[in-house]
Amino acid sequence: MLPYLAPDSPIDSFPDISEALIEPDGLLAMGGDLSCERLIAAYQRGVFPWFNEGQPILWWSPDPRLVLFPEKLKISRSLKKNIRNSGFSVSFDKAFVQVIQYCAHTPREDQDGTWLSQDMQAAYYDLHQRGIAHSVECWHDGRLVGGLYGIALGRVFYGESMFTHKSNASKVAFATLVQQLQTWHFALIDCQVYTSHLHSLGAEEISRTDFRQLLEDYDASSTEDSYWQG
Repeated sequence: MLPYLAPDSPIDSFPDISEALIEPDGLLAMGGDLSCERLIAAYQRGVFPWFNEGQPILWWSPDPRLVLFPEKLKISRSLKKNIRNSGFSVSFDKAFVQVIQYCAHTPREDQDGTWLSQDMQAAYYDLHQRGIAHSVECWHDGRLVGGLYGIALGRVFYGESMFTHKSNASKVAFATLVQQLQTWHFALIDCQVYTSHLHSLGAEEISRTDFRQLLEDYDASSTEDSYWQG
């Protein structure tokens, strides 16, 4: 039976991630709440929320885990050209609300509706207000055409969702972010589950056990939000 977290349960009361179900894809627990404290506790344990409208809050820890080590970023010749010469500009934390709304409402193949409910958007906005959730924006002719958002804790960036309204815009945003994270000495980017899009940029699958060890190694208990300012 899937463990249930009461809304008033301790924020660190998640089951051990080794107890996650193999099918479907690392489902660990249900219930709890979307408070900043519980979300931070979840990410530090290798757990993230994902659920559709009308479902209880569901918590996941897939095995294998898709990650990108920043130094292993792959930038193709065509992507380099897009970064240099296609009129894109990239910013950080300039349009967090727009980015998360676009992530919620941009149509995707094989997906009806969105998992980014109003409650989820509000929860990540609260984390943004605390300097923990961050956005990356890709602009073209003054218009927001792509981007992504995620969580920064310690030397780990936990990617959550991305969108694109112009070819290659999300790739430009992501590649620019990874290069900046290298400069800031981040050691790991969590991409959660496999996509060919992220794999083409250098992401690789590792075991859940190895992922948990990396989180411990890279001290996910603190962050430098000043990196994102300015």
